[in-house]
Amino acid sequence: MMMIRSIALITFFILSGSVYSQTATSTVTLTLPVVTLMDVEPTGNFTLNFTAPTEAGNALGNPTPNTSKWINYTSAIAPGGLTRKITASVSKVIDGVNIRLQAAAASGAGGGTLGTSSGQVTLTVTPVTIISGIGGAYTGNGANNGHRLTISLVTGNYALLLPQANTAVTIVYTITE
Repeated sequence: MMMIRSIALITFFILSGSVYSQTATSTVTLTLPVVTLMDVEPTGNFTLNFTAPTEAGNALGNPTPNTSKWINYTSAIAPGGLTRKITASVSKVIDGVNIRLQAAAASGAGGGTLGTSSGQVTLTVTPVTIISGIGGAYTGNGANNGHRLTISLVTGNYALLLPQANTAVTIVYTITE
């Protein structure tokens, strides 16, 4: 009889432990700021030079495009906020010369809703969209992260060409909603 009471007592304790439970709560307060950051990596200038033809009647040789620059960005948007875009413009236009820019598809260590390239555009003093549809995202930092830029010069209108030496043109990039 003693063994039956022990089993009954053990059964009672096992069932009693599963019937009772407790709950505790903690409140966590957090802040997620709206973030809009962008830069071009690596920093520094580069040179593109046309090549004079060596034979009469031949066209100028276009410079080899520069592909060393990358756009990096971090974007955290407000709930229901608009996506962002990146535009580019030049500080001045050189008569007879087209400055072209193309942002490649995003690659590297980033994540989130990365932007979409607009393809190749010709830059003017009026900003033109080069990347659109940026949501909450980050591209990773530095070269080989984000959108690789291809910047090229081509002759546009030979009738407008004038000799130039060391003419600096600044490309301005802007991230906005």
